[in-house]
Amino acid sequence: MHDAAMDDTDRRIVNVLQDAFPVSARPYRTAARRLGLTESELIGRLKRLLRTGVLSRFGPLYQIERAGGRYLLCAMRVPHDRVGAVAAMLDAMPEVAHNYERDHVFNLWFVLAAESPAAVDRAVDRIEDVTGLQVFAFPKQREYFLDLRLTV
Repeated sequence: MHDAAMDDTDRRIVNVLQDAFPVSARPYRTAARRLGLTESELIGRLKRLLRTGVLSRFGPLYQIERAGGRYLLCAMRVPHDRVGAVAAMLDAMPEVAHNYERDHVFNLWFVLAAESPAAVDRAVDRIEDVTGLQVFAFPKQREYFLDLRLTV
C-alpha cells in the first residue's frame, strides 16, 4: 500500500469500512457519522484514495451466480509485445473485472463477470475474435469464504 499517501483518518476509513458498509438511504452519511466525518469528507477521501491508486476498488462483492450471472477466471498466452494492447482492450470491456500479467506460460489473467453464462460466453468469443488468441477458461469448482481483513 502507498503509506505516504494515507493519513490516520484514511487508515481508519479503510479499516472500519472493511467490516460493514451501511445499507440505508444515505450510506455514506451514515458511515461518515460513525467515523466522525461529514459525508462530503468521506466521499472526497475515498475518491482521492481511488484516484491515487491507494485503493484499487471500493464497492460490494456480489455472489453473481445467485442472481443468474457468472464469474469466470480466464488466462491467455499473449506474445510479450502485445500484452499492453491486449490488457488495454480487456480494460475497456465492461465484463472484465480486472486483469493482471504473470510470469508464466499463461501470462495474462483476467476475471469476466456478466449477468448470465451466455453473456460471459459472448465476451470470451469477442476477446478471441478481436485478439486472434485463445482464451483458457477456469470455471469455479468450489467456493471458499475467507472473510479477509487487511489492517492498514
